[in-house]
Amino acid sequence: MTGAAPKLVIFDVDGTLVDSQAHILASMTWAFEALEMAPPDREATLSIVGLSLPEAMARLVPDASDGLNARLVEAYKDSFAALRRSGNQAAQSPLFPGAMEALHALAAREDVLLGVATGKSRRGLDHLFDLHGFGPLFHTVQVADDHPSKPHPSMVLTCLGDTGVAPENAVILGDTTYDIEMGRAGGIHAIGVGWGYHAGAALKAAGATEILPDFKALPQALSGIWGTR
Repeated sequence: MTGAAPKLVIFDVDGTLVDSQAHILASMTWAFEALEMAPPDREATLSIVGLSLPEAMARLVPDASDGLNARLVEAYKDSFAALRRSGNQAAQSPLFPGAMEALHALAAREDVLLGVATGKSRRGLDHLFDLHGFGPLFHTVQVADDHPSKPHPSMVLTCLGDTGVAPENAVILGDTTYDIEMGRAGGIHAIGVGWGYHAGAALKAAGATEILPDFKALPQALSGIWGTR
């Protein structure tokens, strides 16, 4: 790092870096059908992306017992992994346009560290790291296995602790209100993206400083937050 104060950019994954919509929808359908239940509709499923699985299932089936919730969680995990192993096209989860270039550009800066805060499991994130090869770019990686569900700030606070970056020099980039609310609860800046699961107006209402139309707009957005620091 240079003499400048270190900065941190924390990325959400699903809906921000990777387009995992098809994988998530197919897995949720398989999970519910495996338990002979009617699957939630597309809108309902996409509304819970970003939450930890127990919290997500609780929102989809609010009257489910703890036992049924646990069975749904395991059925989803099994379906998600089975789709991935089968090589099904739905499980490819491609990077959004410009994502890799943006990550490498930030990683090349001596004053910037990168982090991940995701509702994915460690196993699911490791698969994406293997698939896309971007794991080594991140200095701190936080997954749902180790934290309360978003929007609790635990992931953000751990990222700050791991890197030693001051909250005013940290930013989270996410596509859901859960990401934005988590960032604000952790005392850091939050930027929304316009290509994910929640509408830009909702992200702004949650506290996002702005909504990016694409990854090319990220450098200017960060400059607006950090200035010349």
